Amino acid sequence: MTARAPSPAARGHRFFAAFAHRSFRLWFAGQIVSLVGTWMQNMAQGWLVYQLTGSSLLLGTVGMCGSLPMLLFTLWGGVLADRFPKRRILIVTQVLLMLLAFALAALAAGPWIRFWHVLVVATLGGVVMAFDMPARQAIVIELVGEGDLMNAVALNSSVFNAARIVGPMVAGALLPVIQAWGCFLVNGISFLAVLAGLLMMRHEERAVAQSAVPLWRHAAEAFRYVRSQPALTLLFAQLAVLGVFGWTYTVLMPVFADRVLRVGERGFGLLMAANGAGALAASLTMATLRNEPRQRRVFIGMALFAAAQLFFTASRFLPLAMLFLAVAGWAMIIFFTTANTLVQSTTPDALRGRVMGIYSLTFTGTSPLGSLQAGLLADHFGAPVAVRVGATVCLLSAFLSLALLPRVGPLTTRRQLPV
Repeated sequence: MTARAPSPAARGHRFFAAFAHRSFRLWFAGQIVSLVGTWMQNMAQGWLVYQLTGSSLLLGTVGMCGSLPMLLFTLWGGVLADRFPKRRILIVTQVLLMLLAFALAALAAGPWIRFWHVLVVATLGGVVMAFDMPARQAIVIELVGEGDLMNAVALNSSVFNAARIVGPMVAGALLPVIQAWGCFLVNGISFLAVLAGLLMMRHEERAVAQSAVPLWRHAAEAFRYVRSQPALTLLFAQLAVLGVFGWTYTVLMPVFADRVLRVGERGFGLLMAANGAGALAASLTMATLRNEPRQRRVFIGMALFAAAQLFFTASRFLPLAMLFLAVAGWAMIIFFTTANTLVQSTTPDALRGRVMGIYSLTFTGTSPLGSLQAGLLADHFGAPVAVRVGATVCLLSAFLSLALLPRVGPLTTRRQLPV
């Protein structure tokens, strides 16, 4: 890992602290372009599935198939991230995601596109993301060091959420013109930016040479570490609840745009952009804070995130719905930025890839269950009821976690591995 140097933050440059590191600047610049394309594809894919099927259940099924591989393979992705240079893993995964985007564009460009085509591509994308996410999460501390970690995580969130604003708005404007296949093509091209950044990086890469250790034993070591810290176990439990119940509203957003608010493609883009705008505001706020994440902030963010969703489901006026989605996006980033920084900064170097694999597993890996339950509930009782159920579970879980926090104690730095 890069040695800890005097942080630019200490000299009063909090907001741009991570930009002092060349590799992070390259990573950030590539993400700006690539993530806009990704969000364009996400929106176009949801709209295409809804056009092809008109089914809330099948929307949820695509989300489930895209996430299910993460449940199966993310932990092994974390093991690889601790055994091999993370930059090289990311180059491979980004190339594969680019090829999948081009394949989907080719299929959607003609009259032969079918629902199962989208399902297959989404599933293969989920497999690739299972190996991409742990390396993506764990590489940040190598790019900037510990002193600028929370600033880097927040800036990463800011570009991710800026893309959530720009991507859906561009897709909403272009869908009637270039259709879904054009959005998929733009996404494929956008991967060239992040690949260029990865190839130009020059930072100290760390790989743990433990190839003689069986994969399952290597993975079990990370679980032992998580179990040794009750505060970390509680945080991961909250992530799992969010993965199953908190992401319902994003899966069902095409239904809200079409049937509940009746605002069409452009309204769909505005709803997604509003959610991203709130998240971007939170990311920029977090980037200015000192590198002192607080555990209570995680669960307070979760509670506010759930409450905003409940208000969103009651709205039938587009500007009001956008306001509540913006609040939900703001609270979501408060939760994620704090949780991510806490986990990375308190995990031993040799375990970081695997622990971030468990981090991704407990959130993204559990979302197949969330997509499936969201689709089933929406099909029988309507999208607003499905989102209310999930938000209520998240709200109760956040209050329970806050009550348990004094018992489990603080999440502390552990440089020694558990025996």
